[in-house]
Amino acid sequence: MKRRPAVAGMFYESSVEALRRQLEECFAGVPREEIEMKGAVVPHAGYIYSGRVAAAVYARMPPAETFVILGPNHYLAGSAVATSAAKWLTPLGEVPVDEDFVDALRGSIIDTDETAHRQEHSIEVQLPFLQFTFRNFKFVPICMSLHDEDTAKEVGESIAEAVLKVKRRVIVIASSDFTHYEPDSIAREKDKRVIDAICELDVAKFYRAVREVNSTACGVGPVGAMLVAAKMLGATKGLLLKYATSGDITGDRSSVVGYGGIAIV
Repeated sequence: MKRRPAVAGMFYESSVEALRRQLEECFAGVPREEIEMKGAVVPHAGYIYSGRVAAAVYARMPPAETFVILGPNHYLAGSAVATSAAKWLTPLGEVPVDEDFVDALRGSIIDTDETAHRQEHSIEVQLPFLQFTFRNFKFVPICMSLHDEDTAKEVGESIAEAVLKVKRRVIVIASSDFTHYEPDSIAREKDKRVIDAICELDVAKFYRAVREVNSTACGVGPVGAMLVAAKMLGATKGLLLKYATSGDITGDRSSVVGYGGIAIV
């Protein structure tokens, strides 16, 4: 069973050569010194908008045997919290799912449901960055259409428990953009509140900030789950590596989307 790309040619280039050039541009001038991460937050917009923010994290990420990628289910298709057993394809090749890890999740809130992943871009767009940076890795996609704190806690605990079962080097990545379609100055102010809570690894404070600023971040559940898992695996703080908005690219600051690249260490 293979999961074919849903957004190649839209969010990122569809040919091998063009995609490699696009990724090289994203990584150009980005520091490469590794940070010992347990987790991360990366954006999932088109590479032209958020690629350099994502690259700021991937360039500093150490290798791992397995990358767990949590993303929001924008289309609300399939199970509310779903992983996949399929091999995923991108223009750069095939990425295998860690079957042992998926097996270790059985019996948890996380179902195996390919329908949830078929058209969703939030996880797919991370794979070329990983393929460009690393060799011989596996991954575990987890798509979430539930974003409440209780669900995030249950998902994060299940991930951390699975990491301990499989006994291998795992990094947990949350795929999320931040504020959507507000003026640049307002987006930056709201996003700072939310990102500060993330960097404190304070899940309750993160959810409180989301509510208080009425954040339109799309990956609240994935970020919450990643924070829970990373803390259980020994993380103590977050480092904001890069923040930008779509206005930095388009020049239109009247209505922007915010992007944050955060290492959880």
